[in-house]
Amino acid sequence: MGLDQSPPVPSRAGRNLPAAIGVGVALGAVIIGSLLWQKSLFVLVVLAAVLVAVDEMIRALKTSGAVIPRVPVLVGTTAMLVAAYFGGPMALLVGLALTVLATIFWRMPSGSIGFVRDVTAGVFLLAYIPLLAGFAVLLVQPDDDGPQRVVTFFLVVVASDVGGYVAGVLFGKHPMAPTISPKKSWEGFAGSTLACIGAGIGSVVWLLDGHWWAGAIVGAVAVLTATVGDLGESMIKRDLGIKDMSNLLPGHGGVMDRLDSLLATAPVVWLLLHLLV
Repeated sequence: MGLDQSPPVPSRAGRNLPAAIGVGVALGAVIIGSLLWQKSLFVLVVLAAVLVAVDEMIRALKTSGAVIPRVPVLVGTTAMLVAAYFGGPMALLVGLALTVLATIFWRMPSGSIGFVRDVTAGVFLLAYIPLLAGFAVLLVQPDDDGPQRVVTFFLVVVASDVGGYVAGVLFGKHPMAPTISPKKSWEGFAGSTLACIGAGIGSVVWLLDGHWWAGAIVGAVAVLTATVGDLGESMIKRDLGIKDMSNLLPGHGGVMDRLDSLLATAPVVWLLLHLLV
């Protein structure tokens, strides 16, 4: 007589739910802990996650034949995020420009065959991951309420994900983008919208002492960008013929699979909070 040792059965949304919740809680604790301890520690947490995501993307794009120079991209990613923290938006853009040039120069000795393909893939990666992630670093910059802005950013994205998951599992019947992400439904998107707007209002009012309508705008825009970010990464994986960027995070896939919605949402939340709060 033996015990049943079959692997965990994924949920209707395709996740190992207990593992996904455990990893999500752990990641949230690391982020909140870093913000409470010291803002610079949060930057290090972001940098560590982004470097792993960049490495995952380099490996993924290699399946299409693109060979991205790892050294200038990883060094440049580090420089961009550090520059954003100490120098603001302009320093982030200058860091991007210098990293693009370094990537071009580093690739030149390998010859002209595949040059455009490799450099184009490298520039895409730099704009997609470290540039967008730089806005999460910019959120923490203000001395008076930087950590609260970061928490607001994470809460709206998490609310979008959780609201969409719950509504999709319970009510999902009409596929939103069946050729890109078959499990994503319009009912799930409605759940994401309600949860995201609610989180936006609550966060802006209670954490930032702002107006409720400003929070509603933040939530409404965030649900759009989070959804686009999720679908965009799904399209990349489908184009490359892979299921996940890696298997580093149980129940989630790779680090990049968790950053997709965050990356797309960081710039708009930074901008909206800058303008409205």
